[in-house]
Amino acid sequence: MMFTHEPIDLGYDLKAKTKKTGRTYTTPEGKDYPSITTVLSILSRDSIQKWRARVGEEEANKISRIASTRGTAVHELLERYVDNKQDFLKGELPHIVQSFKDVQPILDNNLNKVYAQEAPLYSDHLGLAGRVDCVGVWAGKDSIVDYKTSRKPKKKEWVSNYFMQCAAYAIMWEERTGIPITQLVVLIAVDNHEPQVFVEHRDNWTQQLLDTIQKYNDEKRRERVFGK
Repeated sequence: MMFTHEPIDLGYDLKAKTKKTGRTYTTPEGKDYPSITTVLSILSRDSIQKWRARVGEEEANKISRIASTRGTAVHELLERYVDNKQDFLKGELPHIVQSFKDVQPILDNNLNKVYAQEAPLYSDHLGLAGRVDCVGVWAGKDSIVDYKTSRKPKKKEWVSNYFMQCAAYAIMWEERTGIPITQLVVLIAVDNHEPQVFVEHRDNWTQQLLDTIQKYNDEKRRERVFGK
């Protein structure tokens, strides 16, 4: 499979800084914006704390490390494949290759054109930044495409943060390029299960995204005034 690329050059890059409080990006104008994943993390903070308390810190750290390593490896493999690299499977571990092969037919059948991969995006309107996995044409429509990995299948109501993340990318993309995108695609490679594909409309998630940004900003404002 050879993917068609029509690159849209954004003409800039973003510098990232990662701290315990999360990741920020510095824009070409010198503004520091939090990453979209850092902002959305406040939604799962309580449930993650309860999970860590239940399984124990050591086990939680182990599970998180394995999940993060696997997610990064699968993302990089998919990026090389979509970039039409000849040796994209070279050196990959079997479970990473299996995750790729699970989602490969879905990519082959739906990703018609690629505008950008791992593109640095930011929005002065939202006060956010991040890197989008893929922007292209999915099933005939301009789309934000995000890759995820999971140990178990997800219910739609569990992954609203995925849709808000993609909605943020869509808004950032339009602000940076002038090209509106409303279709959001989340492709999830699931261990020992069929992959999942969720297709959503940006406007169904914009208000929830704005509310979450407001909540994050309010928390940061209180921290600055009263301390943690």
